[in-house]
Amino acid sequence: VTIGPPPPAPRPKVSVLFQDEDVVVVNKPAGLIVHRGWAQDRVVMMSLVRNQLDREVFPVHRLDRGTSGALLFALHHDALRTLNSAFEVGDVDKRYLALVRGRPEPSEGLVDYAIPRGEEGERVPAQTEYRVVHQLAHYALVEVHPLTGRLHQIRRHFKHLRHPIVYDMQYGRGRFNARCHADCGIERMALHAARLSFLHPRHGEHVHVTAPLPEDLAEPFRRLGIPDAVLPLDK
Repeated sequence: VTIGPPPPAPRPKVSVLFQDEDVVVVNKPAGLIVHRGWAQDRVVMMSLVRNQLDREVFPVHRLDRGTSGALLFALHHDALRTLNSAFEVGDVDKRYLALVRGRPEPSEGLVDYAIPRGEEGERVPAQTEYRVVHQLAHYALVEVHPLTGRLHQIRRHFKHLRHPIVYDMQYGRGRFNARCHADCGIERMALHAARLSFLHPRHGEHVHVTAPLPEDLAEPFRRLGIPDAVLPLDK
């Protein structure tokens, strides 16, 4: 009997939310990066989508490793250029759901707080709108609308408000994350890119895509008593 290394684990199938000849939007799971940079991950979203569609794909934006939800790829360079321009001028609407610590006051508002362009360095303007959609004793579910696109902007802004995102291992607090894990069994950062709206790069019509909440967030939310009715972002 020949004993060798175990076979590689099967690569996850990507959930496609929208696709035509120019773009594809997929529902990214938490735990994967968009493309290889400094990280040396063997499995990244770009290669998963490319292999599943059997064609080249070009990421238009990115989501952090711990964030799930709607992720947009262009399928050719013309679409990429048009969509990159739309992102640069803020002509793309992104809505997130986040579970944060405590009771944000006021219950809706604008965070206008400059943050470093990268992990360090020059501070640049950054703005994030938010509103509480369901308040619990120790947590709040918030809808988040970033008006700018800085590195870790949503996570940094809620840290600035002293209401860090649950299970954010970089900007949150370990003791609180442990408490939330005990309360509902959550094991990932509670940030989900729930909706993406953009002008189609070919014909200019609005495209609205909603990413269903993955079960690794939906089940902990149920355990906390968050009703399913508050999760869709229809407003």
